[in-house]
Amino acid sequence: MGNLHLIKLCVGIDSPDQLLLSRESHGTLHTPTRHVTRMWPKREVELLDGGSLYWVMKGVVQARQEILRLDEITGEDGIRRCGIILKPDVIRTTAAPRRAFQGWRYLKGEDAPVDLPENRVKDDALPPELARELSDIGLC
Repeated sequence: MGNLHLIKLCVGIDSPDQLLLSRESHGTLHTPTRHVTRMWPKREVELLDGGSLYWVMKGVVQARQEILRLDEITGEDGIRRCGIILKPDVIRTTAAPRRAFQGWRYLKGEDAPVDLPENRVKDDALPPELARELSDIGLC
């Protein structure tokens, strides 16, 4: 996995399952997805070397998607934006609490939550508050 990632709030989505349902309802479950953001990452080369976008849902990092590329998007307002093109797979991660923040932030590889082991991917999701508390004491 890459040494540099992005982390972003997944607004309006409470869980990886809900993210998948939302993508399915938009017909993008099996195709790369695009997340448009105002700022262009200055560390693009590092991000494209195996980086992922980690999603914070209900105050807890719960999933990630691998970054395929960054596309330039120009809106009707003429403003240049960054389209983060993501692999369709939503990879569940161990729970990691995060405070709310605006936009996206860089996330160093050593600070990124690890992927859930294959035998835990189908586990029922813990309520975000419980996941946060367990993570705070090092149990999740």
